[in-house]
Amino acid sequence: MKNKLTALTILCIAAITTSCGNSDDPGVLIDEPSTYIFTRNGESTVSFSGQTTRTLMAEEIIDALKNTDFTEAQIDAMFAHVERNNDFSNTDLNTSDKSVRSKTAASSDFFSANTTLASSIKADFDGWIADQVADVYPNWAVEASAGVAGQIQEAGGGSVRYVNEKGLELNQAFSKGLIGALFVDQILNNYVSTSVLDAGSNVEDNEEEVLVDGKSYTNMEHKWDEAYGYAYAKASTESDPNASLGENDSFLFKYIGRVEGDADFAGIASDIYKAFKLGRAAIVAGDYETRDAQAAIIREKISTVIAVRAVYYLQQAKAGMEAGTVDYGSIFHDLSEGFGFIYSLQFTRQPDTNAPYFTNEEVKAMINELLTGNGFWDVTSTTLDEVSADIAAKFSFTVEEAGS
Repeated sequence: MKNKLTALTILCIAAITTSCGNSDDPGVLIDEPSTYIFTRNGESTVSFSGQTTRTLMAEEIIDALKNTDFTEAQIDAMFAHVERNNDFSNTDLNTSDKSVRSKTAASSDFFSANTTLASSIKADFDGWIADQVADVYPNWAVEASAGVAGQIQEAGGGSVRYVNEKGLELNQAFSKGLIGALFVDQILNNYVSTSVLDAGSNVEDNEEEVLVDGKSYTNMEHKWDEAYGYAYAKASTESDPNASLGENDSFLFKYIGRVEGDADFAGIASDIYKAFKLGRAAIVAGDYETRDAQAAIIREKISTVIAVRAVYYLQQAKAGMEAGTVDYGSIFHDLSEGFGFIYSLQFTRQPDTNAPYFTNEEVKAMINELLTGNGFWDVTSTTLDEVSADIAAKFSFTVEEAGS
């Protein structure tokens, strides 16, 4: 195993900048940097350009879902981009061979052996695009009501929300659902998984510092970096990304910031970032026990972010329903974001298991509770409390903590 020292005394010198690993070999030195900077022969070994590309693509798709100038075919093409097709305003994205759809519900652990479910989930996203264009766009100027798609303005001249016949903002279902189906699934169930990190000759190659052809990194190092990229795709590795927490994109990083901003969950952003750094440093040191321990932390904390935001939006909607003046625009917006985070729960991962906190069937049951009858027009505070309690019960927080 590379980078080993045999003296425990030497290991624990410079404790400020290094961590003593948890491996069976007490002589493994893990050199944990202050920021996510890793080099070899003076050259950075960190690369997550594919994750940045897909994040930028997803941002443009979300914008298109709010623009009636786009056709279903155009948005479908953005979602399932083919290299060199002119689908995006960013020409660099057009030349890319990456796509968002190809990595949606596509993790090694959850979907490689369950292509039927993967196809069903992709079809949900395809359906939200189709319904937005076919049902909501034609009613863009129509006042929404139970059973009728259209627009609802938030009270006091606030934002105008565009909903389907159930009161659901399909663009929010798509964007918040994508946080789970792309970002969370690829991190928790793909790139920090032993099935990916230790695939083929990855362990031996990492031990011997056999680099990917033409690159500065080992394959194992790169896989971990790709997980990191889905959390911090638009952040610099040169500084702590939490300095701009929640500002760099519309997806997972944004909502890590929202949860961090709740005093009940303060520190969760630091926990996630530190686990990514230490896990990557453990790979450099060849300490796979510490690496896997950090993966477990990442799974627990990121799963918690998704669950907290699901409960938060349901409880915000409940508060709006019980206010003196009911603001349907604001309530339906909260419920739509809650819908997306509930959908994302099926991509969470219980640490040290191969199971999500909620199965696809359990997620569908919760969604059906919200959409029964006329959907958000009919939903009750009791239903919102019941669904919130069901979610919180699988985590170490209360409805009250998440809902404030």
